[in-house]
Parts: sequence; C-alpha cells; structure tokens
Amino acid sequence: MLIRRERPDDLPAVTAVTGAAFAGRARTPVPVEVTLLDELRGCDGWLPALSLVAEGADGKVTGHVVCTRGRVGERPALGLGPLSVHPGHQRRGVGSALVHTVLGAADALGEPLVALLGEPAYYGRFGFRAAAEYGITPPDPAWGRYFQVRTLTAYGPEDPAPRGTFAYAEPFGRV
Repeated sequence: MLIRRERPDDLPAVTAVTGAAFAGRARTPVPVEVTLLDELRGCDGWLPALSLVAEGADGKVTGHVVCTRGRVGERPALGLGPLSVHPGHQRRGVGSALVHTVLGAADALGEPLVALLGEPAYYGRFGFRAAAEYGITPPDPAWGRYFQVRTLTAYGPEDPAPRGTFAYAEPFGRV
C-alpha cells in the first residue's frame, strides 16, 4: 500500500470509494460525504497537500482522507474528514495508515491541531481526545465526546493555545 497525494485523475476513484464506504449509512442515493467532498474541493478551505489516497499494489485507490481549513475562533486549525475506505479493504489498516499519514503531513506543515467528529474508541488510538479538554467547543453542542482534537507540534505553550468554538470549512455547514 502507498499513501500519496490525490491527483486530478483520482477523482472518479475517490468518489467511488467514498460512495461505497458510506453507502450503508446513507439516507440518500448519493451519500452526503460524496457531495461534501465535491463541495470542499471548490471552497477556500481545500488544502490539496492534505487530500491523500491509499493505493493498493494493483494501483487502485482503496481509501481517501482529507483535512480542510477550519478555525478555532480566529486561529487556523484543520478539520479531518471524511475518511473513506472501500468496504473490501476495511479492517486491513488502510484507514489507520491514512490517518497517521495525514496527521504527519499536517504536522510537517506547521498546523497546530486537527479536529474531527468520530468514534472516540477508534480515533483515540491516534491521540485524539475530547475537544473540551482543550477548551474547544464543537459547532453543535450535541456532538459531545464525539468531537475530538489531536494537537500537533505547533500547538504549544510558547503560543497561547487556541480556545473557543471550532468552525469547519464552509461546505460542512450546508451539505
């Protein structure tokens, strides 16, 4: 497996993987995560360096992850998601490899933190903790412990830590 940046010619495969990954939870013919990715690609929050694919030995895309520009108050931060792994490749470490890689890339770019909405039992293994521990509140208070933060190297005591409400890239609020 190779984790690499998404290329323009990956778009159909990423769309197919995302659609397949979320098809079981979808309440619409096209999962909302597919629509969200399309909208994110056209917004100011899109960060091409943080849109990554997992490629199998056969060269086919088996997974995708993206971080987009978010904010904690006026301070820049990242929002992770969606994370998608084709059902035929789930539970084989593809999702873990994608998360580890995107966190490493975000850290190398000097980002202070990554926030997400997800299952604490899964994301805790990557160092995510309840956002409330950092004084960061979710866009929707009902998210509670499912809204989590992973701090990176640039998050430190020499710079006052960002606190306040997290805001995802604009399409998250309307899709």
